[in-house]
Amino acid sequence: MQTMTIWWVGTVLEITLLVRGFQGKLVRRFPVFYFYLLFVAANDFLRMAVYRWSASRYFEVYWITQFLGLAIGSGVIFEIYRAALRPFPGAARMARFLLLVVFGAIFARTLATRSGDLIPWLASSSLMLERNLRIVQACALLTLVTLFLWYAIPFGRNLKGILIGYSLFVGMSIGQYVLWYYRWTPINAVWPNVEAVSYLLVLSVWTATLWSFQPVPVVGSLQFQNDYQALVVSTRDQFRRTLARLGWAARA
Repeated sequence: MQTMTIWWVGTVLEITLLVRGFQGKLVRRFPVFYFYLLFVAANDFLRMAVYRWSASRYFEVYWITQFLGLAIGSGVIFEIYRAALRPFPGAARMARFLLLVVFGAIFARTLATRSGDLIPWLASSSLMLERNLRIVQACALLTLVTLFLWYAIPFGRNLKGILIGYSLFVGMSIGQYVLWYYRWTPINAVWPNVEAVSYLLVLSVWTATLWSFQPVPVVGSLQFQNDYQALVVSTRDQFRRTLARLGWAARA
């Protein structure tokens, strides 16, 4: 009964978020986030329906949707960076490139290990894939927060809500893997309830901060722009010196 109550409350919050997103036109500003939220909401109903009317297929549906959820969820990190670094297009391009390389490498490595039947492979690879993705996502979020705090750049209420909620979600996922790794059996027994309540907290944060559109204060960090330009110039000069050395070595 408690599990069903938590599930229904979570579903109501997800639908509320989607409705308010369309009403407040936040879907246009954060399309990947709301697509991810729509996927999660639809996935809840799909899994429930399969479990009730075709339990023998639940295992297949669970791992396929789990893999898709990891891929779409990674897109939320891209969107957080895109929205946060909108005033700094050069830094945004660099961040997107680095994230694409890292996430692409993780997915490519996972797909390269494909062997045997699809579902057993998904079941075994999704766990390692999620662990690696959550660690990278946590590092990416921590880097962005540190950068913005250092240069006193405002996030804005809407983006800050997405960031806090998703950070909590990622943190809970990492905590789950820590518990599995150290085999803390007493905590594992109550972890499903802790995880469910934490997800309700995430949805509550998103509902409170995404109820309506809140403009981001226009405060450009001149120091951030100067530091970024200095980094670009330094990297370009280093690259040219490296090419020159390679050319000299080739002639020698």
